[in-house]
Amino acid sequence: MVKIGVCVETLFVNLAYEERIRKIAQLGFSGVEFWHYDQQYDGVNLIEKMKDLDTIARTVRETGLEVTNFLVNSPDGGKGGSLVKPENREKYLIRLKEVILIAHKLNCKKLTTCSGNQVERLSYEAQRKSIINTLNEASKIVENAGITLMLEPLNSFVNVPHKGHKGCFLTSSLEGAKIIREINHKNIRLLFDIYHMQIMEGNIISTIENNIDIIAHIQGAGVPGRHELWIGELNYPNIIKRLNELGYKGYFGLEYLPTIDSERSLKMTKELLSH
Repeated sequence: MVKIGVCVETLFVNLAYEERIRKIAQLGFSGVEFWHYDQQYDGVNLIEKMKDLDTIARTVRETGLEVTNFLVNSPDGGKGGSLVKPENREKYLIRLKEVILIAHKLNCKKLTTCSGNQVERLSYEAQRKSIINTLNEASKIVENAGITLMLEPLNSFVNVPHKGHKGCFLTSSLEGAKIIREINHKNIRLLFDIYHMQIMEGNIISTIENNIDIIAHIQGAGVPGRHELWIGELNYPNIIKRLNELGYKGYFGLEYLPTIDSERSLKMTKELLSH
């Protein structure tokens, strides 16, 4: 059975992060993920503020939950460096090493990376080459650290939940998969976010089938709106069924904005995905 995790950023936003984790554990989920270790999300704004990592580490140990993944850099590349900018390579690799230390503290084995925004002065091929060159360098670092680094394509159309990802360079899972295959390193993999890719590409199940060998994590939310999985145009029970048939071993992360009480929302989502 596919393991279900929960993004602690968008649910129980009125609680401290460690309390969010306890709530998720009490509801029977086995994993949690978050965005940046040095930002907090209050349901409206991203705030530049460190999470209490010691308390979070203690809480996940006590609850038995797994921290499945969190971000190295921001979607636009402003925090942590942009993969599409060759001059950002050293900045990015320094940030990566810094984030790996936090991952080890939390016993987290996977990290997520974004491409950064398009750079007008550089050609598409130059930006693509920069991603490959930087991730080739990163592969040596993450392999030695026992970490899988996951490249995530994003949608550039819909600005939810905060400022959105307009201008993002990598908006195609098909192109992301080509990049991963070109790098050809076991520690560099693809994060497939169904919400983002339904907006940009559609054809969700077939794309997953064709790339299941390089997909290390999957995320989901309702389309349109980024709300509960039963709202919108996607049949998530069918998607989960196919993932089980494919023998997918990674996590399916719930990264959505609830329209009802978080606890009730997660209970209903768990019930939806159990069929």
